[in-house]
Amino acid sequence: MSPLQLLLFVVGLVLLVAGAEVLVKGASRLAVGFRISPLVIGLTVVAFGTSAPEMAVSAGAALSGQGDIALGNVLGSNIFNVLFILGLSALIAPLVVSRQLIRLDVPLMIGASLLVMLLSMNGLLGRLEGLLLMALIVAYTVFLVVSSRNASRAASEAEELDVPTTAGSVPLNLLFVVGGLVMLVLGARWLVDGAVAMAASLGISERVIGLTIVAAGTSLPEVATSVIASLRGHRDIAVGNVVGSNLFNLLAVLGLASFLAPQGIAVSAEVLRFDMLIMLAVAIACLPIFFSGLRINRWEGLLFLGYYVIYTLHLILAGSNTTVYQSLSSATLFYLLPLTGLTLMVLMWQGWREHGGPFKR
Repeated sequence: MSPLQLLLFVVGLVLLVAGAEVLVKGASRLAVGFRISPLVIGLTVVAFGTSAPEMAVSAGAALSGQGDIALGNVLGSNIFNVLFILGLSALIAPLVVSRQLIRLDVPLMIGASLLVMLLSMNGLLGRLEGLLLMALIVAYTVFLVVSSRNASRAASEAEELDVPTTAGSVPLNLLFVVGGLVMLVLGARWLVDGAVAMAASLGISERVIGLTIVAAGTSLPEVATSVIASLRGHRDIAVGNVVGSNLFNLLAVLGLASFLAPQGIAVSAEVLRFDMLIMLAVAIACLPIFFSGLRINRWEGLLFLGYYVIYTLHLILAGSNTTVYQSLSSATLFYLLPLTGLTLMVLMWQGWREHGGPFKR
């Protein structure tokens, strides 16, 4: 890495932290000013804004014929968002989970993951599939905003979540949001440029670069935003940002990339049977964990982080027949996955008994 790339890397990191601070401040005040709940702000304005790097990277990769990077960026970002970002945020402070997330948004995230898998079964995501995905994100966004304004619960939620009770100047808050997004996008771009140059020099494949370095780099705005929101006490924004970003990545980012790619985005059998399955499993795992006590505890955050480490190691070691890789695969398949599945079922059962189901108000 050259000195200039190192400088851009450091400056990018600073911009990410500062941009997240400004964005959360402006977005939480806008929630009060427009009588839209902080959760919906997290699911829309914050989530979509922090996904701008994924949009830029995947669209550019699709136009350049680098379909593996475009697809890997979306799949890897969604896995990273849940396992790493929610895990890290929960370690900082246990996260409050709104019933709306359990009733609507997490099931939609699972459904969108399953839909992308089904659309990819023929090995190609083309323009028709892209238009369908983009139409769904428009419908989802309109529904969220309209239902939130009709409910008019912003004032009570603001008091509960410790967000400002006064809206302040709307133009100033909009300036905070726009300025924060600009800093986030620039910071992510400089960080990703340096990371990709480093990985390419080591001969790593486009698929692995997209699933790891590019995915983590373009998700850094979500990392900064969710961590800052968690530290500031805006925990619905922290969780909503991740769920909303995942929906935006699947429907808007992948939809636009599929539409722009001249020949569509090819989906290899390896991606379909491994990476997409992992993304779907991670989305499904959110439901019982979110439902257990309507919060994400520190030990659950640690579980998420541990699985992200295992997933990353699997990608790095894949293709080799080393003893370490074989042992890791066997331990994951025969011990960790069954144990986690059993734990999630117990959590779901306990949560149902304690809280009366996700549809109880």
